[in-house]
Amino acid sequence: MKLGIVITLGVIALLLALVYVLNRPQLNTITAAIPPDFPDDGFSHQVFEQLLQTYVDAAGHVDYDAWHDSTESMNGLSSYMAAVARYSPDNSPERFDSQHDALAYWLFAYNAAVIKSILDRWPLESVTEVKAPIEVVKGFGFFYRQRFLFGEKEYSLYAIENDKIRNSFRDARIHFVLNCGSESCPVLRPDLPTGDDLESFLQRAAIDFVSEDRNVHIDHDKKQIVLSDIFKWFKKDFTNDLRRRGLPSERGLIDYIASVAREPLQMEIEKSAEYEIVFREYDWSINETE
Repeated sequence: MKLGIVITLGVIALLLALVYVLNRPQLNTITAAIPPDFPDDGFSHQVFEQLLQTYVDAAGHVDYDAWHDSTESMNGLSSYMAAVARYSPDNSPERFDSQHDALAYWLFAYNAAVIKSILDRWPLESVTEVKAPIEVVKGFGFFYRQRFLFGEKEYSLYAIENDKIRNSFRDARIHFVLNCGSESCPVLRPDLPTGDDLESFLQRAAIDFVSEDRNVHIDHDKKQIVLSDIFKWFKKDFTNDLRRRGLPSERGLIDYIASVAREPLQMEIEKSAEYEIVFREYDWSINETE
């Protein structure tokens, strides 16, 4: 009996070791130089901002075809990622004057890493096509296995979102700015504010997100409130945000949405407070322009 247990544990250990070896992290190396006019102080997102203003349309979709076909623009993104790879709030805190500056870095660098990863593999139908040898969970190859340098340290996209952003800043509005390159993600925004301007940027992103019918839809016939899966995945972030602001949280997600929505939607929410909450299936297709 004991021998059987030992053999079983040995087999499990070997299988776990095999999974680890096959799925070992894959670093995306950046060989470009940082932008030639990059400042000696602070951290400039100007290069990335100009690229977004060129290739992101009014609906927040990306013209990956045109971006991929422009050598200059591909090089521009690589140079921005080179700056991300060299500096971060962790290894160069003197470049980030405030918490808003630090948060802006992680938000914008995350979005840039997603776009860079898509463009490097273009054409791509979905980020879920980027698979690890053993795809442990959906999106493992894209969000977990890939590594990027942020301030000379390797991180996965998953680690950036959860360890560097969610756990460090505890601001639920980040879920309305982080873009995973998919149709159901929050829209990409071409403007990249820093400092105190980031506060209004986050608030506007929250209002816009809940105002989109694809994210918050009230079906009076079925007596349902249909929400983006983002609200299900990060429910605790939204309810904790209410408590930190000293607002009622008995109705959970409904109270959160009402707290950031414009008045017409607030009134609709109040009328349908007893409706069933259901979640819309996430669309992982690439967020490209038509």
